[in-house]
Amino acid sequence: MKPAEAPMKLLLRGVVEVIQEKELADKLKLRRPLRVKAGFDPTAPDLHLGHTVLLHKLKQFQDLGHDVIFLIGDFTGMIGDPSGMTEARKPLTENDVRENAKTYERQVFKILDREKTRVRFNSEWLGRMSSIEFARLGSKVTVARMLERDDFTKRFQERRDISILEFYYPLLQGYDSVELRADVELGGTDQKFNLLMGRTLQRRYGQEEQVVLTLPLLEGTDGVRKMSKSYGNYIALEDPPSEMFGKIMSISDGLMLRYYELLTDHDLETIRAMHPMEAKLMLAGELVAQYHSKDDAHQARRDFEQKFRQRDRVINLADTVALSDSVKTDVVHVLVETKLVQSKSEARRLVGQGAVDIDGQRITDPNHTLARGQTYQIKVGKKRFVSVSL
Repeated sequence: MKPAEAPMKLLLRGVVEVIQEKELADKLKLRRPLRVKAGFDPTAPDLHLGHTVLLHKLKQFQDLGHDVIFLIGDFTGMIGDPSGMTEARKPLTENDVRENAKTYERQVFKILDREKTRVRFNSEWLGRMSSIEFARLGSKVTVARMLERDDFTKRFQERRDISILEFYYPLLQGYDSVELRADVELGGTDQKFNLLMGRTLQRRYGQEEQVVLTLPLLEGTDGVRKMSKSYGNYIALEDPPSEMFGKIMSISDGLMLRYYELLTDHDLETIRAMHPMEAKLMLAGELVAQYHSKDDAHQARRDFEQKFRQRDRVINLADTVALSDSVKTDVVHVLVETKLVQSKSEARRLVGQGAVDIDGQRITDPNHTLARGQTYQIKVGKKRFVSVSL
């Protein structure tokens, strides 16, 4: 690999879309640090691992010597981002936003270098806009352009309310890029419309357009929906160490690889070559150490292993019971084959009582089927635990 290609490979790892890749390559050749921006509206007091996908990408730019701007949308947070919303979002009060912003500043420096990070608040410029400047901003984009956005189109067709203020949200986020003269902006895939608005407004204000990098929305512990406090599938940065460790251990092997890709710089082929359980233990330990301390990570692992140690049979968590292709994959047969239970009737009874967990999820259907090619952590009651590979 040529030396010039190494930064590009790192910066594009895990990225869904680059607009435009050639522009990014050209900007990286400039003899100055790029201004790299990511905005976060302080709509809740705690950040979770889903938020850190962007923070980790910012850190990669930072480590390469670029100028990272962590933008707190204290002004836009009072409007509410309409992305993905089927109805108007309830606006936050100024006090709500101010209190949440304090926790953001504390949490982001568990990833970013405090000395090399510029923290800005968009109320610095949006809050001092005159009414005529606000009106002129609205003249930069047409209503037809706004209705190209899927969220707005659906609500318009369904005759759901869309406030003029919501129309302004993408404009205000885009204007942040004008004010900061951003070279690169990062955001989730759900932010694409807002990110492109930044390019549009920069062009109309006579600036060079920013490069847009969209990153995936990290799935939560259920492995299905995006990580969100409202879904109860989130891992907060300020979760207690043992709780954070246990939540990470509950995710599936496939999701574990995604976490490695988006939340670490580890070589994925090396991780794939590892035993799944050992790789997951390493991931849990590494993340707990990052957001708490190494001592907390060691104690969390000890707590986890103690919790799942059986009195009559100690299962080494680095070992996995491999079942042959001839074994049926419904939960009842798997419990019998792994000797977690002595009979099918006992298996059905325990499943019906809600005493069986697979990858941290309670199973109550005796017909529940496990997919082949996967490794599962199965717990029966409080003391019986095993890792099973199908």
